[in-house]
Parts: sequence; C-alpha cells; structure tokens
Amino acid sequence: MTTLDLTRAELALIVLYLNKAEARDKICRAIQYGSKFVSGGQPGTAQIVDKNTSLARKVFRLFKFVNDFHGLISPVPKGTPLPLALLGKSKNALLSTFLFLDQIVWLGRSGIYKNKERTELLGRISLFCWLGSSVCTTAVEISEIGRLSSSMKKMEKEFKGDEKHHDEVYRAKLQKSNDRTLALVKSSIDIVVAIGLLQLAPKTVTPRVTGALGFTTSLISCYQLLPARPKVKTP
Repeated sequence: MTTLDLTRAELALIVLYLNKAEARDKICRAIQYGSKFVSGGQPGTAQIVDKNTSLARKVFRLFKFVNDFHGLISPVPKGTPLPLALLGKSKNALLSTFLFLDQIVWLGRSGIYKNKERTELLGRISLFCWLGSSVCTTAVEISEIGRLSSSMKKMEKEFKGDEKHHDEVYRAKLQKSNDRTLALVKSSIDIVVAIGLLQLAPKTVTPRVTGALGFTTSLISCYQLLPARPKVKTP
C-alpha cells in the first residue's frame, strides 16, 4: 500500500469512529470530566464548561435506555450461572432506569420541566442507579474473567510449549479476557466517580479526584470504541 492509501485508510477509520454517537458522547465526557478536574469544583470558566458539556451529553443519550431495557427482557445465553444472570439483569435494569431518569433531568435543567426540586431528586436517584449498575458490572466482569481463566487453564494442559499462542480459540479467549479486564478497571473506577458525584465521601473523593478518575474512564471508553484496523495484505 502507498502512503496515500494508508492515509485514506486511517481517515476512513476516523470517520467511522466519529460517526458513532457513542464515541462523540465519550469524547464530550472526557471534556466534561477534564473540566471538572481543572475547576476543582470552584466557579470559573472550567466549571461552566463542565456543566454545559454535562447538559449537552444528555442529548446524545435520548432514548438510549431502550438498549438496556431490550437487554433486560432478552434471554440469557445458555450455560450462564443463575447468580451471573441475575447480576447481568440487575445491571440492565439499573442502567436503563438511570438513562430514563436522565432524560427527565435534561428536561428540568434545560427549562422545559419547571419543578427544580423534583429534577434534583431524580438526578440523585439516577446517579444511585448508575452507581448500582457499576457495582453489578464489576461483579459480572470478575465472574466472567474467572470463568475464562478456568477454561484457558484447562486448554493449556493440552498444549505443549508455545502451541497455545498459535491456537485461534485460545487466542480469542485471551483477547476476551484482556477486554474484560479493561472493562473491570473502568467499572471499578466508575464506582468511585459515582460516589464523587453523589458527594458520599466529599473529603476523600473531591471534585478534582472525581474529574481525574472520570477523565480516565472516558479515555478507556474512547479506546474500547475504536474500530478494528483492517489487516494489511503482504505481497
């Protein structure tokens, strides 16, 4: 491939990435939490950017609760242990509730819904739902990583030397394990972010800490949404 072909391919990946509403939302999330880190909860330009970006992000999430509601009513894969299935459904229910209530919060903060006290109450309830969904996600990822690890250890006993690294099934499970480990790190940090937003431990999880951790999980989310690079054919 020529340099021009490579440039076109890279630009095509960027266009594909930016066409995703989820990707644009996570970029805005990084801006939001980066501004929160800079402001440290103090009035100023950074805090204004934080609040405005937070409100703008809610538009990206309109009707997004349908995705998790669909996951809630969908059957679980065969062979999934009951506790794991219940955790997964709990995560779907909590996340769907968070996203649904978040729409009402957007209506209130944009001036369409006039009851400010109810808006703030629903905002706190929605954040508690997000906190609960992050806890459920963390538990699910820990369980799934354990299952994958057990399956991979059984496979390793059947291989000699470096044979396992050439086996497609083993490599797929290894990649899945790595992906779930990253998701575990993200959901674990998001628990602390939710605690910071709810001000459950204001002396420990300050606005600056919340901003730093939220910015970190936003970058992880952006990375997770990156499209797969096409394989370059060698002559």
